Amino acid sequence: MLPAKKTSKSRTRTRRSHHKLKAVNYSVCKRCNHAKLPHAVCGNCGYLNPEITLKLAKEQ
Repeated sequence: MLPAKKTSKSRTRTRRSHHKLKAVNYSVCKRCNHAKLPHAVCGNCGYLNPEITLKLAKEQ
């Protein structure tokens, strides 16, 4: 069975309007002020909270 009428671009785009990507929320590292994901270790200095600091190896 075929559709009775062609779906317009406007109707299609209205239907897909909520398919957009969501913006990523970044937080600021308290130690080095670089952007990082919330609840994650800073990729620049390895800081997470005062009790936990990871030592990151530099790639060569």
